[in-house]
Amino acid sequence: MTSSSEDSNVDRHFEDFPLHKFLGLSIAEKREGYARIAMDTGPNTLGGVGGSVHGGVLAALVDVVILQALFAVPDPNVKPAGTADLNITYLRPALGKRIYAEGQVVKKGRQLAMVEVSITDDDDRLCGRGRALYSFRA
Repeated sequence: MTSSSEDSNVDRHFEDFPLHKFLGLSIAEKREGYARIAMDTGPNTLGGVGGSVHGGVLAALVDVVILQALFAVPDPNVKPAGTADLNITYLRPALGKRIYAEGQVVKKGRQLAMVEVSITDDDDRLCGRGRALYSFRA
């Protein structure tokens, strides 16, 4: 387990990553097998139906949150290989000042992991569901 100082440095690195900064992402919560990220909406994220968050941005949130859930607790023995499959179902326009993506690891094997994601708005309405498979090098 990392110390809170190390956690703070990791979170700062997350928020300073150019894509995350561009999208206005921050880590709301993270623990082994689970992560929740927040996104402040604005000109870089909007463009969907009725002024909602663009669907491609929501798909990117799925990809970002699965990594946080899978690697919340760093393991030097795990070698990331990348997202193998990602899908998203849009249930309603994502409107509001903040959007959340919550990822939960369903199964993690030696070479593949499955993570399910819920995307909600700041009124806790379900806007989308995602699922991703992530692969590891042997």
